[in-house]
Amino acid sequence: MYLKALVFFLLTWIATAAYHPPKKQAKSAKGFGSSVVFPVSGNVYPKGYYYVTISIGQPPKPYFLDIDTGSDLTWLQCDAPCKKCTPSPHSLYKPNKNLITCLDPLCASLHGPGDHNCPAPQEQCDYQIDYADHGSSLGVLVKDSFPLKFTNGSTVAPQLAFGCGYNQEVLDTAHLPYTDGVLGLGSGKSSILTQLSSMGLTRNVVGHCLSGQGGGFLFFGDDFLPNSGIVWKPILSQLKYYSLGPADLQFGGRATNIKGLPIVFDSGSTFTYFTSQAYEALVSLIKGDLNRKLKDAVEDKSLPVCWKGTKPFKSIRDAVSYFKPLVLSFTNAKNVQFHLQPESYLIVTEHGNVCLGILNGGEVGLGNFNVIGDISLQDKLVIYDNERQRVGWAPANCNRLPNMDRDYGEGFRLPYAADDGLLKEICPANFGFWSNR
Repeated sequence: MYLKALVFFLLTWIATAAYHPPKKQAKSAKGFGSSVVFPVSGNVYPKGYYYVTISIGQPPKPYFLDIDTGSDLTWLQCDAPCKKCTPSPHSLYKPNKNLITCLDPLCASLHGPGDHNCPAPQEQCDYQIDYADHGSSLGVLVKDSFPLKFTNGSTVAPQLAFGCGYNQEVLDTAHLPYTDGVLGLGSGKSSILTQLSSMGLTRNVVGHCLSGQGGGFLFFGDDFLPNSGIVWKPILSQLKYYSLGPADLQFGGRATNIKGLPIVFDSGSTFTYFTSQAYEALVSLIKGDLNRKLKDAVEDKSLPVCWKGTKPFKSIRDAVSYFKPLVLSFTNAKNVQFHLQPESYLIVTEHGNVCLGILNGGEVGLGNFNVIGDISLQDKLVIYDNERQRVGWAPANCNRLPNMDRDYGEGFRLPYAADDGLLKEICPANFGFWSNR
């Protein structure tokens, strides 16, 4: 599906430390507006994506946005007019003389060195995002109001830049997310998170807690960072993604020959992907360990590798005893491991079969990247701390919104819940849709 930085498949991880909310935590630093919390909807299977509802414009209108830490730019399907749009839950966003010009620094940040073409100061800022699943969004950059209510009680409606997408290319039409666009939460300058931070409204920190039962919550800011219990891993600063460096894979508590896997965290991917060689080796290990205890379910096309038991599985709990846990052990950090229990890399389909939730990244053009997607991020508090260039994780109850008084000590207001990928960005030719606006 084009809204995902990747598509297809399931892998879950389990953190090595338990999450214990601190008794009390200091408020955000002076000059910052604290945090914002959004309820999350969606699931890994069968829906295949998680999204939040964010209001945009004057007057504000609600839009469903696919949560994507694998890309920077937030964009909406847009009536500019729309050349090619997919079905969406709300009316297309209508721009109103709020075009960003190509001279704006945010426009330059969307393009690689030497690729930013700005022939005239008042020319529109074009963008094109190409996702790893070969989908894309083409449009122009605009700016509009984003009304937000912070955990400190303040209400602000900053003018933020985002994409007005008038041409969406989709290859996997069978798995289209029913959303209005994408919420890009990468670390680049065009990210909504970076813009809020540059205005002094919140820290450059984003976190999510995606429930395996569906739903969860997303937050901007650092009010919900526990003082302890989080496993932290530095981000490789030379890469624009949330890249954590190489890791070796363990199977059933034993070392394997699957080593040095470059790991990237990406909530825009429904499932998890390994390189072709690592994927084939893992499938071989799992099948060898099963030793025909389960039969291949080749008739189930939900995912590439599925098995069936003597009777249909009713839930993942019925199937986990047949499978071994996995561990990703990071080689450039001491004692930092990412645990994947069988519940974390398997799904049970509507047909009662159990399917492997790790896909072949070589088949979708990921090259040497190994991407940890939503299935691996479920039931964990996952924090992308761009202030300190690190990513952290810990087990958490994602079935309820965090409460500052309950979970973080006295002296805090209750959090406000908003109403309810791996990519390359290039500058396309000017299609002229804005020439008369």
